[in-house]
Amino acid sequence: MSLTSALSIAQSALQNTSRQTSTVSRNVSEAQNPDYARRTALLSSTGPGARVVAIQRVTNDLLFRQNLSALASFSGQSTLLAGLQRLTLDVNGSDNATSPATVLGKFQEAMQLYSAAPSNQNLGVAAIDAARQVVRTLNDGSDAIQSFRTSTDGDIATAVYDLNKLLSDFEQANKAIMAGTRTGRDVNDSLDQRDAILKQISEIVPVSTFTRGDNDMVITTTDGITLFETVPRAVSFSPSAGYAPGAPGNKVYIDGVPLQPGTGANTDAAGKLAAMLQLRDSVAVTMQAQLDETARGLITAFRETAAGSPDATGLFTWPGSPAVPPAGTLVNGLAGSISLSLAVDPLAGGNPKLLRDGGINGAAYNRNPSNNASYAELLIAYGDRIGEPMAFDPAAGISTNSSLSDFTTNAIGWFEGMRKQASAASETKEALAVRTAEALSNETAVNVDVEMSLLLDLEQAYQASARLIKAVDDMLQSLLAAVR
Repeated sequence: MSLTSALSIAQSALQNTSRQTSTVSRNVSEAQNPDYARRTALLSSTGPGARVVAIQRVTNDLLFRQNLSALASFSGQSTLLAGLQRLTLDVNGSDNATSPATVLGKFQEAMQLYSAAPSNQNLGVAAIDAARQVVRTLNDGSDAIQSFRTSTDGDIATAVYDLNKLLSDFEQANKAIMAGTRTGRDVNDSLDQRDAILKQISEIVPVSTFTRGDNDMVITTTDGITLFETVPRAVSFSPSAGYAPGAPGNKVYIDGVPLQPGTGANTDAAGKLAAMLQLRDSVAVTMQAQLDETARGLITAFRETAAGSPDATGLFTWPGSPAVPPAGTLVNGLAGSISLSLAVDPLAGGNPKLLRDGGINGAAYNRNPSNNASYAELLIAYGDRIGEPMAFDPAAGISTNSSLSDFTTNAIGWFEGMRKQASAASETKEALAVRTAEALSNETAVNVDVEMSLLLDLEQAYQASARLIKAVDDMLQSLLAAVR
């Protein structure tokens, strides 16, 4: 080997060490960045010596796709769980303290006390007050559900805006990658950016990707709807200013195709959008139906009857009074419109005795015309009706034939069961998302200890190259001295 060749090899080694050291230093500086993939400098043998031909980005496509899927599933499940927790506080209160089942139980106790001492008008007023609390609970619960639907509608609009923005950002990153690939530039930073955007998109909607020539990527949902191909596809949604009970919500369209809401407590919704649609159009609507059916059950149980006259609303009334709502048929919004009859409400100048005697709808319905102070048969009959089976609309999602008291209890059981399943599923899906992220990190993220070890190796390589250059320099000096 000539001295010139030895010097060329040493210079090449110094250049390679410099590139490698720069790459390792960049790795260490980005060690805390979750969206950064480790870089390695690839060497290629040349004659004489070697040179760095590329800075390669460490990837694992299979683990990355699994992580995207896990992120989407966890995002959908956690969104559903958060919505359920908010609903239970808004509608049923902490520990179900303001649920229809709780206030109905207190009302039943007040009615039992009044039926045991029907001459005690203080107990009659207390029963009316308990009934007023039942009405207030149903009214407030209905308002809370519609407010929740309106708020969720706004969250959906925000998520759609964010998705369109992310797709626009993805387009810019994808263009930079394609242009860099064609010209041979380093596109690793743009690849990191594109993968980070994909993670954010997958939290909104589930994604599936494939890569074409020049590193051009196409994104579809897992259902096959195109999100991005050369350019972003339109994601559209028209939010509503407010909701009436039973009113359907507007759909989210991706490239003209409606996005389907999730189903079940262990939801199949992947991404927050499908979960929010499920909360707005399924969970909240079912809860509203349960409140409406509870209101219908109360009106029916406390109706007034008289021979030769149609049944008429009694203690509880509604806009359709004096008619009683049809049996077994949901009346949308009834929980929000149910009210206490003014005829018996002492706060409105009514007579509480009419609850004991009947006659809210006139003398024909008076069951105690002799004004017997100990008359309790009607009060007892009302209590019995609350415990008797009646027909409920299947839209409420629970038993279609049960007593009113059992129906309100089953409504709590339905909701709490759903929340418990959603919580367990959220923990499972979170664990999967964490595990896949850890596995991906182990494959592609920076290990500082490994990088520092490489720096030591590079330092030794630098020293060896420096010694080689010095040795060549000494030999050249000796050669020149001999010539002189």
